[in-house]
Amino acid sequence: MTQPAIQFYDHNNRPIASAGGYDGAGDGMAGQTRGWSPSARTADAALLPDLELGNARAEDVVRNNAYGANAVQLHIDNIVGDLFRLSYKPNWKRLGVPEEEARAFAREVEMLWNEIAEDPGCYLDAERKRTFTMMIREGVGTHTRLGEIMRVPIWTNSYDSPIRTAIKTINPQRVSNPDGMMDTARIKGGVEQNRHGAALAYHLRNASEYGLGSGLGYKWERIPRFTRWGRPRFIHIFEPFGEGQTRGANQFLNVLEQMQMMPKMQKTKLQNAIVSAMYAATVESDLDSKEVFEMLGAGKASTTMTNYLSKQTQYYDEVNLKLGGVNVPHLLPNTHLNMQTSGNVDNGYVELESSLLRTLAAGTNSSYEELSRDFRQSSYSSNRASMLVSWRYYKGRRKIIAARDATMIFRLWFEEMVLSGQLRLPRAKMDLYDALAAWTNCTWIGTGRMAIDGVKEVKEALLRIEGGLSTYEKELANMGEDYQEVFAQQVRETEERKKAGLPPPSWSQVEAFAPAEQPQEA
Repeated sequence: MTQPAIQFYDHNNRPIASAGGYDGAGDGMAGQTRGWSPSARTADAALLPDLELGNARAEDVVRNNAYGANAVQLHIDNIVGDLFRLSYKPNWKRLGVPEEEARAFAREVEMLWNEIAEDPGCYLDAERKRTFTMMIREGVGTHTRLGEIMRVPIWTNSYDSPIRTAIKTINPQRVSNPDGMMDTARIKGGVEQNRHGAALAYHLRNASEYGLGSGLGYKWERIPRFTRWGRPRFIHIFEPFGEGQTRGANQFLNVLEQMQMMPKMQKTKLQNAIVSAMYAATVESDLDSKEVFEMLGAGKASTTMTNYLSKQTQYYDEVNLKLGGVNVPHLLPNTHLNMQTSGNVDNGYVELESSLLRTLAAGTNSSYEELSRDFRQSSYSSNRASMLVSWRYYKGRRKIIAARDATMIFRLWFEEMVLSGQLRLPRAKMDLYDALAAWTNCTWIGTGRMAIDGVKEVKEALLRIEGGLSTYEKELANMGEDYQEVFAQQVRETEERKKAGLPPPSWSQVEAFAPAEQPQEA
């Protein structure tokens, strides 16, 4: 016998659909998610229509919101730091160069690079305002605010510069479709593409002559991505999160609403605190509007208000009630006394602000303690766990964004140095253009990881080295140092100590740095 079908109904007497495999794809409990029907979109369809407005809002938040500015600064300081060091590592096995010759060549390249890149003359910057480290710091900040880095290599004729290659930093907001045309399959977000989605050229909007208003003009320049012989003419760096994505998404898009509302909330609470502090008490009367207007004169000369206040004064002087020696205020009929205390100002605001800051920290991939600068409620363990999670994110950004940006600039510089004869390649099986990636292979050393307890973290690093789980190169890189420079300096200092008659330094065992505490006897 066939069982009858059972149908359930909600409180509006509508049939409840059968549950699917995932609750989130159904109607939810009592149909709360029935009206939630977002359409399926590609990455460009979700980003490009609101790209200009989203970027403008992110810029405004960073300019006017202290937490937004702090989030950008955290990215800059943790990803780049005060010096972005080159660690040149040519692939000598691939090139067929003996290892010792490759090491000697690497030292020569690093010396020449540091001489030019960090020179106060700012030769790598087309505007001659930024050293190489400053350029990378600015690039990371731009990527955090706008989701991408854009640069144009140019060939200069500066008589006082040792190089001809210079890099012009481009504001991503200048790249757009010419004359505001709609996106097409050929050009989207100001980027021309082939049928596979690879960029062919960029349309760059010119800057207005006087920089007034938005600072943008009404003419566009088409810049190919590469020259005919393959040299980059436009550098575009971002991390795509979807198929066919043309432009980068800024870091603040998912928390812009909260960031924009937080300053208004703070100002409102501040005004409330000021008003509460201005008045110790207020007296409310039940008089109607007509009587109040008559007391105030209603635009004509009147003594009503004066007489009323005189009677109040006389009444309060005559009434002198006390209870246990303490005065008891006795007001006129229909009059109420309200005490204003500053203790009512918070009213749960601190918890609300803390909750919002945790949302902002999650959206910007920063730790709550660093973003809010509030370390009161955290312990060593919680602080370290929070910062290690953020550090893993920053290391990824350093590799994918900052290091890629730096390597593109370094590759252009290296090519010119070789072709101009300032660098001579060692004898190898392959020339520069046969293995450009092998000749320009390098890593970059940024700022070191913050040490909450220096002694514990030094012991941890030494134990990893002694246990064969790490190397001095990796551990010193985590401290923001180049191990070759440290080793060379140690050799020099050891020789100088011998000449000065000083004992050799003690780098013996881990316990020499921080002896373990011995258990006390009972």
